[in-house]
Amino acid sequence: MLGVLIMVAALAGCTYVQPHVALPDLRLGEPSFFPTLEAYTSTPIVAQNRVDVLLNGEEIFPAITDAVRHARRTVNYAQYYFDDGPVARDLVEAIAERCRAGVGANVLLDGFGTLTMPEEYVESMRRSGCHVETFRPIRPLTLHKTQFRNHRRILVIDGRVGFTGGAGVSRTWMGNGRVPGHWRDTDARVEGPVVSQLQSAFAENWLEGTGIVLGGDDYFPPLGPAGSAYAQVVRSSPSGGSFAMYTMYLLAVSAARRAIFLTNPYFVPDEKLAQALVNAVSRGVRVVALVPGKIDHNIVRQASRADYGRILQAGIEIYEYQAALLHAKTMVIDGVWTTIGSANLDNQSFARSDELNLVVYDAPVARRMEKVFLEDVANATRVTYEAWRHRGAWNRVQELLVLPIRNWL
Repeated sequence: MLGVLIMVAALAGCTYVQPHVALPDLRLGEPSFFPTLEAYTSTPIVAQNRVDVLLNGEEIFPAITDAVRHARRTVNYAQYYFDDGPVARDLVEAIAERCRAGVGANVLLDGFGTLTMPEEYVESMRRSGCHVETFRPIRPLTLHKTQFRNHRRILVIDGRVGFTGGAGVSRTWMGNGRVPGHWRDTDARVEGPVVSQLQSAFAENWLEGTGIVLGGDDYFPPLGPAGSAYAQVVRSSPSGGSFAMYTMYLLAVSAARRAIFLTNPYFVPDEKLAQALVNAVSRGVRVVALVPGKIDHNIVRQASRADYGRILQAGIEIYEYQAALLHAKTMVIDGVWTTIGSANLDNQSFARSDELNLVVYDAPVARRMEKVFLEDVANATRVTYEAWRHRGAWNRVQELLVLPIRNWL
């Protein structure tokens, strides 16, 4: 445990989000809310989009594989985590087949998250004519930059259909999110004007990774109405000096007046975000956090649980998901505002990784997400203050060991 902590501390550096000393008094739905969010996220909120929520591997992988198979001009795909397994092979074969058919495919794989990806997958796509690149490869001379990752998940087909969310590609994401060993996650499929923002985020990372500028109708075709949802893509990239994701969360939480339902696997909010959640409770907002009962990084779990006491006493409800490992990163506010994406509620996501979230302003989508949230809570165990206060001695020791690096996680 101590060795792992030393390694994390060495890698993490001292990168933090810019301090947010004061926040404006906003409410969801008031005229100034949209322009305020647009100002601090640097992306417009656009109308007439269609947003379909995809739950777990049983919905996510068939949807993205089918979309790839129907590509006619271009496939742009950025993925943080890619491992072996049936769904991985199916997706690679679908991309390779489209390249052999003359479709242009650009595949950007994060240098850390795809370390266990079989080389044969990369070679299969390259032999078929696909352009496959590694984003920020891991090299001895750049180990001090290992923590600066491209954590975004982006798939854009023909510049017209997009996907994003939290899912990686491996057998652990297969299934319905209710079985141990098969992770619980949420993605979204989008059509309409907001797809160009997804494409723009991919193009940003592709330029950094390859030096190639993407453009033209193959990538940015005219996009007409596809639905009734307002939406925007919020992206942050510390290499570009942007902490838009952190500001977005703070502004949305501060604007809540009825309910905040948040799902996140790495729930390590800093002092400002934790206080914003506590302040919401003081305004009469019901704040419910769904976090993992089991997790793939115990250091993060201990860092998260160490701060439960204060927020539980403030009235925030915490549930730990038990059916499988929880990996979804979503939030629903006041039955109107929804976000689905890659960002965790920790400093790694807010200050050191390239992240991307879809934000949707649409009551039907919010109602669907609230229903999903409550179904997940039904498969979770509530954490009470009394239970937390009487946690075991070993848990307390681990929390103390993690405390010096909590703000680096």
